[in-house]
Amino acid sequence: MLTNKPIGIFDSGYGGLTVFKSIAAALPQYDYIYLGDTARAPYGNRTFKVIHEYTWECVQWLFKQGCGLVILACNTASAKALRTIQQQDLQPAYPTQRVLGVIRPTAEVIGNYTSSKEIGVLGTRGTVNSESYLLEIEKFFPDVKVYQQACALWVPIIEAGEYDKPGADYFVQLYLDQLLAQSPGIDTVLLACTHYPLLQDKIQSHLPAGINVVAQGDIVAASLTDYLQRHPEIETGITCNGTKAFFTTSDDTADFDHHASLFFSAPVQSSFTPLK
Repeated sequence: MLTNKPIGIFDSGYGGLTVFKSIAAALPQYDYIYLGDTARAPYGNRTFKVIHEYTWECVQWLFKQGCGLVILACNTASAKALRTIQQQDLQPAYPTQRVLGVIRPTAEVIGNYTSSKEIGVLGTRGTVNSESYLLEIEKFFPDVKVYQQACALWVPIIEAGEYDKPGADYFVQLYLDQLLAQSPGIDTVLLACTHYPLLQDKIQSHLPAGINVVAQGDIVAASLTDYLQRHPEIETGITCNGTKAFFTTSDDTADFDHHASLFFSAPVQSSFTPLK
């Protein structure tokens, strides 16, 4: 990969592949390298310190593969690590590289989806507790009320391959009921975890008619397209061979490939990296 200068896509596991799928569809010409830190996933219940440590290690690995731009396609890492990486870590060692997340691009547009000015945010406990969406959405849409609900069991259900099974319905309804109990005026639900698009059909079916369900993939892809147009100094450093490489920190690449193909909606063949 050192002959290429790809865009790096990082996630703690598989969920970021739903964002990668949208990015690759919108910008197929570029080279990409995806890293899933599956050996240490999930990140959702870990501390800020640990998530920053793990995320920064993975970002540096992507830099060493030739990436000048890395996308944190993970809400938890974006919430708990991105700011420190941007403000403290990059300048001393990697002043020309850039790291972007998924929260700000989503916050910049999510208010356009609601008529009632009330939005529900579904995410991991880490993302919800960080209150990143509350803070970011308020910057762009101060008149919008935001209600949050942590959905602790959704990621395990999805990664166990049960997301499309009848057993998942109870837990989908459970968290949606808890969210809607906070306000009857919610008309837009944001899936603030990149795993959750695999549950999107079930989520929509358990919501009252007229409530929008918004996933992040296309939003992030559109934001990245705009970013590269505005930053030619970054865009010209990305090679354009249309290649995609996948890496996992788990030594079981066959298991990664099986799960990853579900999230990416295409066959995936990965390699193992010990992050050394």
